[in-house]
Amino acid sequence: MKKGDSVSVIDDAISGIVTGVDGDLITVLTEDDFEMQFGKNELVVITGAISEKNMMQEDISTILSEKQIKKPKKSNRIKPKDRKRPPMVVDLHIHQLTKYPKKMSNHDMLLLQTDTAKRKLDFAIDKKIQKVVFIHGVGEGVLKAELEYLFRRYDNVKYYEADYREYGRGATEVYIYQNKTP
Repeated sequence: MKKGDSVSVIDDAISGIVTGVDGDLITVLTEDDFEMQFGKNELVVITGAISEKNMMQEDISTILSEKQIKKPKKSNRIKPKDRKRPPMVVDLHIHQLTKYPKKMSNHDMLLLQTDTAKRKLDFAIDKKIQKVVFIHGVGEGVLKAELEYLFRRYDNVKYYEADYREYGRGATEVYIYQNKTP
């Protein structure tokens, strides 16, 4: 590397021009006009940059015309009536998740149930679903405790007992904050 070379940092989104070389220590003037120092092994020289004069004029006009044709994407705004949608219900009873529960150990069943709950919760967050009800049953409370542990790992989630009249005692309702953490 020598003064004037265009370089880019290997593990970061920083690039710029070499302004000084002192052994293995390279000084780089970034695109934001900051001077930073890196080890020689942290940088890569950028070669083959295509300048506008190297491109054919017709290529530039084609690219510009393609960019102008594209329509801006519409944002997926949640309509007020969609906020009142009934919650997503996930039944975690083992017979709902597999055809052969008798061939599974208790540990395997618990793993399947918690993995299913995590996938469904991630899906709900991704699809901007605000409420999810997980039906886990009463039992000894092992699955409920695992679910609570899972829910505590999310910053944008609040959970509480689901409506007793609708789901009985073995269900937990999860509210997902879509924009901010509470």
